[in-house]
Amino acid sequence: MKRFIFGRSSLVFAAALTLGALASAPPAAWAQSDEASLQRGAMPDVTPQQRYQSAIREAGGGLKVSLEECRTMMAAERKACESEARSRYQADMAAAKAMLRDPSARPVNVVGGPIQSTETVYEIKK
Repeated sequence: MKRFIFGRSSLVFAAALTLGALASAPPAAWAQSDEASLQRGAMPDVTPQQRYQSAIREAGGGLKVSLEECRTMMAAERKACESEARSRYQADMAAAKAMLRDPSARPVNVVGGPIQSTETVYEIKK
């Protein structure tokens, strides 16, 4: 009976080949995942748990956007802006928890301005 001994280089080659094959497959899976995510987002929340999850995602996103806007302000205004953003986040989280406790609770009207821009602009430095 012959015994095959694989050298380190052949194992590295096999691992690289396997990783290369796996790396070529995900774009199709990512596209399916994105499409599934869009389909889920197109459906209204029907259970209190779904409304709660959506509300906490919205609260976190709102906090992130507010803090980014606060960072553009001068230092004196920034602290007050950040404080207001965090207090709004706490109120949004309290409302989300209320939606979880009370099945008849629904989201309220959105407070704030319209989306300023949905386009990402990159400045190319020379």
